[in-house]
Amino acid sequence: MHRPELVLPAGDLEKLKTALLFGADAVYLGGKDFNLRAFAGNLTIPEMATGLEYAHALGKKVYITVNILAHNRDINSLPPYLEELQQLSVDGLIISDPGVMRLAKKYASHIPVTISTQANVSNYESAAFYQDLGAVRVVLARELTLDEIAHIKRQVEIELEIFVHGAMCVSYSGRCLLSHYMAGRSANQGACAHPCRYKYSVVEEKRPGKYYAIEEDERGSYIFNSCDLCLLEYLPQLIDVGVNAFKVEGRMKSPLYVASVARIYRQVIDLYVNQGHTGTEQEIKGWMEELWAVATRPFTNGFIEGESPLIQDINRQEMPMRTDFCGMVKGYHRGLVEIEQRNNFGPGDPLQFVVPNGRIIDLQLRQLFDAEGNLLDRARHPRQKVFIPFDQPVLENSILRRAGERHEE
Repeated sequence: MHRPELVLPAGDLEKLKTALLFGADAVYLGGKDFNLRAFAGNLTIPEMATGLEYAHALGKKVYITVNILAHNRDINSLPPYLEELQQLSVDGLIISDPGVMRLAKKYASHIPVTISTQANVSNYESAAFYQDLGAVRVVLARELTLDEIAHIKRQVEIELEIFVHGAMCVSYSGRCLLSHYMAGRSANQGACAHPCRYKYSVVEEKRPGKYYAIEEDERGSYIFNSCDLCLLEYLPQLIDVGVNAFKVEGRMKSPLYVASVARIYRQVIDLYVNQGHTGTEQEIKGWMEELWAVATRPFTNGFIEGESPLIQDINRQEMPMRTDFCGMVKGYHRGLVEIEQRNNFGPGDPLQFVVPNGRIIDLQLRQLFDAEGNLLDRARHPRQKVFIPFDQPVLENSILRRAGERHEE
């Protein structure tokens, strides 16, 4: 049985390391220009070099997104950037624009090209078209059923990658004009203001100034607000039809999100590939609880079984089980765990360490010290270095989280 590649987002170097340590086979990231997450941390060329060195030491890969829909003003700047990426020997480029792909063949000809989901590939002739142009992989549009994916796989040799987890868009595979129209920020240039998450009312043309809420609840309507995709339970079927790579959305999410999703999807893939086991009902419930703990919106299976009536989160449902990202473990010295704080925490909080080897360790926090050894009641300051007495070593790059409330059925 083939083992699909698990590809996680890396909005910055910290998330790159987190994704790889917690189970990703590869990461995708953007530079400071030409990618569709302009407000993610993104990486400079020297940072990319550092990330590549780190990934390659682990036997893993780094893909660079160059997936804007380019305008004429972008063209002159692309060749030197592509040449820099070739000098770095990045493992792949993710491209949506045919013009950018043409430039990549000229200025970065040694780098394999993946066609972005932004290209909206939804049939086998489109996949074959990009195969003929020399692409090695295509990220299919999210709007495909399992049967359609299987049909495409039977017709082409090019590798297929699909999104299995993360935010969806109100527009077809992310091609959206709402943001540009409403906020002057083009989603197709990486500057999306996420207007599909806004609250909307209706205006009748003969009654200007009178706004009528489409009332799903007392807060108004969120008819454009899409749920988050989660195809965890479909991974065995997707492996069986031959999908080559599973992709997770979230370059602007926290390291806790990256770690949690990578850890769970790694477990499910390995369990099926190594043992042919799809998970017991109890195991599936546990996996889903871990994913719910870092979710911002309800989950949907998207289009995998045909168009679902549950794609839009019209009630803007809150996630009661959501965990908080409290800090990164920087080391363990003489019985003290060193934490770089990311969120206010202190004694009495239900804290846990999430460890790269897959373990979750409960922490009963009784004492907390600053770098000078002073006793603290809370870790309050962003990126403050604090120390926690603990009776066992905790691996560097583990994550400290505050557990969310669980609701028993």
